[in-house]
Amino acid sequence: MTTSTTALDARTIEIVKSTVPVLAEHGEAITKRFYEMMFMNHPELLNVFNHANQKQGKQPRALANTVYAAAQYIENLEAIIPVVKQIAHKHRSLEIKAEQYPIVGKHLLLAIKDVLGEAATDEIIDAWGKAYGVIADVFIQVEKEMYEEAAALNGGWNGFREFVIDKKVIESDVITSFYLKAKDGEAISSFVPGQYISVRCKIEGEQYTHIRQYSLSDAPGKDYYRISVKREEGAEHIPGGVASNFLHEHIQVGDVIEVTAPAGDFVLDVNSNEPVVLISGGVGLTPMISMLNMIAEKQPERKVTFIHAAINGNTHAMHEHVKEVAGANENVNYFVCYEKPTEEDRLKGEFDKESFVDKEWLKSVVGENIDGTFYFCGPVPFMKSVNQSLRDLGIPTEKVHFEFFGPADQLN
Repeated sequence: MTTSTTALDARTIEIVKSTVPVLAEHGEAITKRFYEMMFMNHPELLNVFNHANQKQGKQPRALANTVYAAAQYIENLEAIIPVVKQIAHKHRSLEIKAEQYPIVGKHLLLAIKDVLGEAATDEIIDAWGKAYGVIADVFIQVEKEMYEEAAALNGGWNGFREFVIDKKVIESDVITSFYLKAKDGEAISSFVPGQYISVRCKIEGEQYTHIRQYSLSDAPGKDYYRISVKREEGAEHIPGGVASNFLHEHIQVGDVIEVTAPAGDFVLDVNSNEPVVLISGGVGLTPMISMLNMIAEKQPERKVTFIHAAINGNTHAMHEHVKEVAGANENVNYFVCYEKPTEEDRLKGEFDKESFVDKEWLKSVVGENIDGTFYFCGPVPFMKSVNQSLRDLGIPTEKVHFEFFGPADQLN
């Protein structure tokens, strides 16, 4: 696609770019205030946003980072199209609509004025208003194309579609899989391994609906979707997962849930036959299982190194399945790292490393696949460590792909 800032005059561009450092300094305060004001005036939007991410400050950080990037490249928005597309996938999955963008723009400007006070002159507010309009148009255009593509696929759809829980399988002490079949019995669209769906939960006693995005954890081409959900217990200062606990405790076989079509740009290159290294921590294994299963079914000659890190065997989901795949495919190598193995784990001897995944161990188990493509997903500290290890090993950036569960943080 092409983007244009012809609607912005030189003075507007100059003001926007010159005020980026100010927004960077006050960015989180501005976006926090933005959400407060917007939800106060439009509480219906609480049906869309993740409340836990709001409370933990993740969503304001994500928005702030997006605004800075767009402002810095206001003269060349083509440069941030990859970031726009990543966010647009999430927006399409959440059913964000074009008419919601003016609401966001209005409250973002109000928040800038509220936080910066007299420093936010009328000229600055006017410039940012014009810039937001251009940026919003880019998102709207990209998302429009995504809505059209999702609906045009065989078995595709827009909006929320009802699915029936066909099976519910406990995978570990903390992870349970749900097999979803379309209630209408019609075809469901395929997807690319690594993609996710949004699930809308209507929970008794909750004023607003909760929408969560879960990676699809099986290969495409089935008559069902599978998601594997970690129950988020919560801890001090961190609320438990409302949606994940609801799914674990209340959703049973035969129940109906609402789902949007698959989305996401963290995907396996299914047209390549080069070696892949799949590295996961905790529930981050869900997109990796989808990738592994697809390769085993469709590309059995493709070399795969599957590395998984878990606390111990009790929290390790789908271990037997991956062992079975590796045993049946000589091109699949499987390695396990446990942070705190139990005595039973030690007796079984089914893990390869104790403690954490590090550079030296990665290099030793990846071997000849060091020239392949790397995919990783897991908790943020895990991902930061893996990312740094891959850098230290000299893996080119274009060979490294990762997925965040929730608003993207910086890995550096």
